[in-house]
Amino acid sequence: MAEKARDIRRRIKTVESTKKITNAMQLIAASRIGKAQARTEKARPFAEAISEMIEMLASQSKDSPLLADRETVRNVSLVTITGDRGLAGAYNANVLREAQRVAERQREAGREVNVTSIGRKGASFFRFREVPMDATYTGMSDKPAYEDAKKVAAAIIDDYLAERVDLVMIAYTEFLSAGVQRAKVAQILPVPQPDEDEDEAKEAAASFEFEPEPEKLLDALLPRYVEVRIYGALLESSTSEHAARMRAMKSATDKAEDLIKSYQLRANKARQAEITNEIADIVGATEALSGK
Repeated sequence: MAEKARDIRRRIKTVESTKKITNAMQLIAASRIGKAQARTEKARPFAEAISEMIEMLASQSKDSPLLADRETVRNVSLVTITGDRGLAGAYNANVLREAQRVAERQREAGREVNVTSIGRKGASFFRFREVPMDATYTGMSDKPAYEDAKKVAAAIIDDYLAERVDLVMIAYTEFLSAGVQRAKVAQILPVPQPDEDEDEAKEAAASFEFEPEPEKLLDALLPRYVEVRIYGALLESSTSEHAARMRAMKSATDKAEDLIKSYQLRANKARQAEITNEIADIVGATEALSGK
């Protein structure tokens, strides 16, 4: 059955409405990337500074329970950061795939893995697969605040100090540029030791006089360090989500434009066919009358 031009024009209107929505979402995401990237870049110097301080203090004392590796790791907590919304291309799928890969590797090592999910998409993903979850947090992905990181860090540190978990890892999306983001998994607790030579750290620490003692400073700084790591991951993920959504919506807008052009060609052909049929009917009727 031949297509009618009227039906095709109706489809064009539907696609045009969808195009307006995707274009608006693209513009919104583009406007948010700059602010999110600025917040991320502002947080990085503080994270680097506190990491250097932890490194120097750890070279003087490693008695803190947040620094010492457990002899036996039985329980692993995996903090996963996703978005609360979709329509961001492969953003959520990539970090969830990486988190699942790490979880499977830990289970193969005989360890139990529980998840702390930040974002509705991650919570739905793990709930559907019946993965045990320690906690679920939502409303942080769009514009994370430091208070959000403090809340998550407090729960993680309590579980670690109470020895309910022996290893804490975080899966998030690292923002490299507006066009490149990378799913990444990093260790949070115990606080990983730097790869640099310990003698260099001791030499750097020797030029400082610590007051109070390094042990007391570590007890005060290590919880802040965990908060900063989580806050940094939240910021990186938020910026990555906006960038991914901008690209996805631009792609959807471009495809809608192509589809509209295709429908317009089909509508023109259908209209030409309708006109041809109408002319043929008129000619046929005229010939029939002339024959009588």
